[in-house]
Amino acid sequence: MTDETRDESDTDSLFDAPPMAEQERMVEAVLFASAEPVTVRDLEARMPHGCDAAEALVRLRKRYEGRGVRVVHVGEAWAIRTAPDLGFLMQKETVETRKLSRAAIETLAIIAYHQPVTRAEIEEIRGVSVSRGTVDQLLEMEWIRFGRRKMTPGRPVTFVVTPEFLDHFGLENARDLPGLKELRAAGLLENRPPPGALALGEAEDDEDQIGAGQPELFED
Repeated sequence: MTDETRDESDTDSLFDAPPMAEQERMVEAVLFASAEPVTVRDLEARMPHGCDAAEALVRLRKRYEGRGVRVVHVGEAWAIRTAPDLGFLMQKETVETRKLSRAAIETLAIIAYHQPVTRAEIEEIRGVSVSRGTVDQLLEMEWIRFGRRKMTPGRPVTFVVTPEFLDHFGLENARDLPGLKELRAAGLLENRPPPGALALGEAEDDEDQIGAGQPELFED
């Protein structure tokens, strides 16, 4: 080892990452203060050089198990949220939340279970046309967003659910959505199967296909 290399090694040692316990505290502070879920990349951009935000998250999540709040995975990001069994304590806030129309609920459910899905496909599943106001309301709430265009005549735009939607309902991803029987039992969907080849009932028979899509049919 040359003197130059030794000097560089000595310099690097001055910037060792903080102990993992301290990294956990940093991650905890950022998640607690952030109103929106935070990605691992964003965490590491805030933390000192050499920190392992992913490992700190794993340790922090385990430490919060069984507590009143927990560290949850929301899409590709992380957040601190109230434990599901204590949700009743937030009942007042839930009651005051603006209610969606039945058309909006059905449209949102179809998008969640069939994303990416076009407006025409939504209308085929519901059996009725989808008003622009319904879609605009869901877009305004940031529960859905525009997805990739489908590589079919006219290249129609598709719709997908957002991380905000997943976060609101305490889901890590769309595969954590309740089953269709549960939705019908809650009155969110009609008991009779809707018309069309893309009927929601098909997803019930093959839940592994939910959200799978066919990449070759969409442009990047």
